[in-house]
Amino acid sequence: MHSSSSTGVAAPSERDEIVDAVLHASRVLVALAARSLADVGEEVTLTQYRSLVVLASRGPQGVAALAQALGVTPPTASRMCDRLVRKGLVRRRTDRNDRRQVRVALTPAGRELVDTVTERRRLEITELVASIDPAARGVLASGLRQLSEAAGEVPDQDWASGWDV
Repeated sequence: MHSSSSTGVAAPSERDEIVDAVLHASRVLVALAARSLADVGEEVTLTQYRSLVVLASRGPQGVAALAQALGVTPPTASRMCDRLVRKGLVRRRTDRNDRRQVRVALTPAGRELVDTVTERRRLEITELVASIDPAARGVLASGLRQLSEAAGEVPDQDWASGWDV
């Protein structure tokens, strides 16, 4: 790898190398996600699953907030929620404080799906990480945490009641 400039910004060739490495890793992770989702037998697309993960990590929210988190339009998020409601994975409720607002949250079946898929992914990732040089694992973890934070990902939280927000 080429050295960074004194400003801490990666030189163009180093930046390209980093971007290429992240692109390759993302392909591996997307394939892993698709396999773990296919294994549960539910007919849920990766985008629908991502919606479930957002609800699992951020708690119940309005369709507009969900759309923003997913990078889609509110009508697209609404249609996706309709499909997930029909599958019994999310439910809609009127907000306690503003009856004009509808919030969506995971059902127990939705939570179970997220937990099952996450556990399958965790097992496969554990095997991949075991093959990495132990000295590089800390740097990898730090870099991936920073990448997740830069993308706006929030840590998973325990949303016990699901409707108190």
